[in-house]
Order: sequence, then C-alpha cells, then structure tokens
Amino acid sequence: MKKTYAIEVDCANCANLMEQEAKKVAGVKDCVVNFMTLKMKVEFAEGADPQAVMNEVRTVCRKVEPDCEIFLK
Repeated sequence: MKKTYAIEVDCANCANLMEQEAKKVAGVKDCVVNFMTLKMKVEFAEGADPQAVMNEVRTVCRKVEPDCEIFLK
C-alpha cells in the first residue's frame, strides 16, 4: 500500500535526512520525500498498520528536524 502525506520542512537537506530515517522504520518498504512539492510518499510493508508506522516515522523525522510536520490524514 502506498500513501502520500503533506509535509512541512524548512530545507532540502532536512527533507533528504527525513527520507533516509523514514526508510529505516519497521513497516516502511520505501519512502520518497520531495522538498519542492512538500510531499512524502510512503510504501508500507505487507501487513503493516499505516497509522502506527507513520506515528513512528513522525517521531524519527522530528529527531532530524524538530520543526517538521507530517500531516496524517
């Protein structure tokens, strides 16, 4: 399953670091963060709970950029 989330991040480097950290979260098969469109596309592993996974993604991303926001639908 793939989902796209709106994000708020201040710089392209932080967006890149967020992408790298999100890919390490259990349940994330792949993640792409596009700074220009302020979107995060996440592909979830089979059987993963998207809400639980995204809560963890948000946590690790805020360690990279404390002011970032991921808008979970």
